[in-house]
Amino acid sequence: MNDITIFPADIAEMSVNQLAALPPAQKHEIDKNLDAAIDWLKKARIKFDAALDQCYGEQARTALRESGRDFGTAHISDGPLHLKFELPKKVSWDQKQLAEIAERIVASGENVEGYLDIKLSVSESRFTNWPPALQQQFAAARTVDSGKPSFTLSIDSE
Repeated sequence: MNDITIFPADIAEMSVNQLAALPPAQKHEIDKNLDAAIDWLKKARIKFDAALDQCYGEQARTALRESGRDFGTAHISDGPLHLKFELPKKVSWDQKQLAEIAERIVASGENVEGYLDIKLSVSESRFTNWPPALQQQFAAARTVDSGKPSFTLSIDSE
């Protein structure tokens, strides 16, 4: 590749039109450099968060427990440094057991939606493998939207 270099500050100052007008080699270089920078930043963030947890995690968790909570937000200080520690609650439910409970609720004659949030879905691979007659039965309930586009750039070998 030639010695073309566009720095992150240059990219931030450029308009979308200016970026779109760059030659293919520069677009590839920017794409590659941004991916490398994102990867480096993610790894640096993980490492620094681990260092913060090693340094302040126990103190912050103790502050939470002393306030009678296992999860939530605690504020601690280290000299002039103020830290807001957030420990979210992450709940997961065993789907098989919930289905069994839902069956018992229905069998008792009660409305299952009064107890459980019900979200029904059909996997796209399953839907596309159904015969057309079955697809037609479900078609009115199906909405198709596009997701966020992504691009993978590469330079052809010479």
